[in-house]
Amino acid sequence: MDKPVIILGAKGIAHPALEIFNSNQVIVYGFLEDDASLHGSEINNIPILGATEDEGFLKLIGKKTEAFVAVDDSKHRKFLVELLQETRKMQPINAIHERAYISTDAELGHGNFINAQVTVGAGAKVGSHCIFHTGAIIDHKVIVEDYVQVGAGSILNSDVVVEEGAFIGSGVTIVSGVRIGKGARVGAGSVVISSVGKNETVFGNPAGKIK
Repeated sequence: MDKPVIILGAKGIAHPALEIFNSNQVIVYGFLEDDASLHGSEINNIPILGATEDEGFLKLIGKKTEAFVAVDDSKHRKFLVELLQETRKMQPINAIHERAYISTDAELGHGNFINAQVTVGAGAKVGSHCIFHTGAIIDHKVIVEDYVQVGAGSILNSDVVVEEGAFIGSGVTIVSGVRIGKGARVGAGSVVISSVGKNETVFGNPAGKIK
């Protein structure tokens, strides 16, 4: 990658995103963060320059720099992604750790965070702006739609479908063929053996619905 990267957000996954870009010898120009108390400080010697909607820095994106949205909250992440798409006419880049494995025939969208030891298997289809924490396994022919977050060490077995905006906690196992509905949440450590509906929250082994 020829251009340096501006990271939008300086909390949550921002620090590991910086480490990912460092692992790939990609220069990070700086962070943009809405928490003004962090402005002027640094993360691993990289400055927090200003707010995410600071036009003075945003105008660099797409011309002199690339951008990556490092925000955990899916609604805020979507807002910033759409801001870049509308004002800068560009898509955020992927942040893929050098120790992640992406199958040669997996499909991958834009703006995804893929940390160390993540596996994306053969024929898997991953949308855009997803977050895969350390050691998550996305097995063969899994479909993951946009703005999904998968916790550390979770396993999505073959032919699982995870719809847009779903949240999968750490250490979750989802058995083959299960569908996780749009906006659903799966609690940490759960074993999911049947499909989960839109906006439902499930937890446990086997996972049951929480009202």
